[in-house]
Amino acid sequence: MNTNDIKGISIGTYPTVDGKINFRVWAPKADSVAVILLQSGERFALKRLDMGYWGGLSAKAKVGDLYGYELNGENFLPDPASLAQPDGVSGPSQIIDLSAFQWTDSAWINHDLKDYIIYELHTGTFSPEGTFEGIEAKLDYLKQLGITAIELMPVASFPGERNWGYDGVFPFAVQQSYGGAEGLQKLVNACHKAGLAVIVDVVYNHFGPEGNVLDKYGPYFTEKYNTPWGSAINFDDAGSDAVRRYFIENVLMWFRDFHVDALRLDAVHAIKDFRHVHILKEIRQQVDYLSANTGRHHYLIAEVDLNDPLFITPTMEGGFGMDAQWIDEFHHALRVTSGNDRSGYYADFDGINHLAKAYRDAYVYDGQYSPHRERTFGSSAKGLPGERFVVFSQNHDHVGNRMKGERTGTLVSFEMQKVLAASVLMSPYLPLLFMGEEYGEKNPFLYFVSHEGPELIQAVRDGRKREFAAFVRDGEDIPDPQSDLSFQNSKLNWNLLKDKQHDAILRY
Repeated sequence: MNTNDIKGISIGTYPTVDGKINFRVWAPKADSVAVILLQSGERFALKRLDMGYWGGLSAKAKVGDLYGYELNGENFLPDPASLAQPDGVSGPSQIIDLSAFQWTDSAWINHDLKDYIIYELHTGTFSPEGTFEGIEAKLDYLKQLGITAIELMPVASFPGERNWGYDGVFPFAVQQSYGGAEGLQKLVNACHKAGLAVIVDVVYNHFGPEGNVLDKYGPYFTEKYNTPWGSAINFDDAGSDAVRRYFIENVLMWFRDFHVDALRLDAVHAIKDFRHVHILKEIRQQVDYLSANTGRHHYLIAEVDLNDPLFITPTMEGGFGMDAQWIDEFHHALRVTSGNDRSGYYADFDGINHLAKAYRDAYVYDGQYSPHRERTFGSSAKGLPGERFVVFSQNHDHVGNRMKGERTGTLVSFEMQKVLAASVLMSPYLPLLFMGEEYGEKNPFLYFVSHEGPELIQAVRDGRKREFAAFVRDGEDIPDPQSDLSFQNSKLNWNLLKDKQHDAILRY
């Protein structure tokens, strides 16, 4: 499906060249759809268009207005393709103009993928400010470190102000507490001026539980499949044309309107799609179409836990066309080799032999029996270049999903930290550092949320307790993910750079 095939309709709300505001929303089962402008109280009906879309132009609405949709004369719902949620995910949407930003990066050329040295960071905990401006203040530091690309954990709107970002519910709206859409545009512009590429982490396998209104508009979800986070997104069932379009438009927005250089697609193995063209392949095709029209090259990097080269095989060769993938097996083999325990999924790795295989073949399991999975697993990635794989000794998952969020700097010796750094940086793959790793940060990176509903808060707490029940000693408390203290304790301690040993790791 080419995104230009549906009679030129584009989802979302945006100003036109003649100063009017264009509204487009997909609500296939609604009998009526109306726009409500909060400040003026204005209410006007949208017209039914083809394929379940509704639309209309307004000369009374303007940039900055708060609005929402009324379906069948009931409720007041934010826009599924909202570009701004200034009052949070439960509040109204806001009309903004993404084209208003004055870019100065016309001379910027994205780095070759083989030259990416990636620095993953969480906007809220990377700097004292916890904002895009806080990141911008550290760009010279990152440049001097040798980083060529920063990777932002998800910045799409999520409940409250403390979250990893994987609980987002408005994929098009940039988190307000970070600086909103304009703040992100300003950061990307500054990164390009500093010679840094920008990767944004996006989540297309599920939505968060709080503030999610998509099912009120249409069949965005399907009961055909389940994911670890609930019902799967509907990429291949009835109504899936519009759902696929929704996510393709989101991909194109990041590249077109925010000048982002690459996307990291979270856990694509949880995307269920049995249509003749997989959604990842269709995304690749649409990104290539955009690049052909703009002259800007963009990368797609997938997190995939299947050891299947199909994901990173070019579309011309029958693959999905992702440019690269995160590869956990290198991390697992490296951590066991460094003396880490072999519990859970680490039980599949024997240390140095498997690390040697990871260096040689990328996938450790490429057709062997996996004791942890209790089945034969994986296929060969031989022949694929090293730039197809992103490796690391730690990242947000492998730190934050520990009960106490311990970083490597607190788990291994000073000398072993240097060995781990060299193992990643000297590998034949794309290296990724997790924020603070370069100087041996001691503060944890805990799991934290700021949900509003008391039942959901308790469910998250109970879930963490169940997950770590086997690891809790008598009298020991699991850090409370809802507590602001968990968030504050996860912030980087930049004062460590004044310490001789931490400075030594940084210089190394």
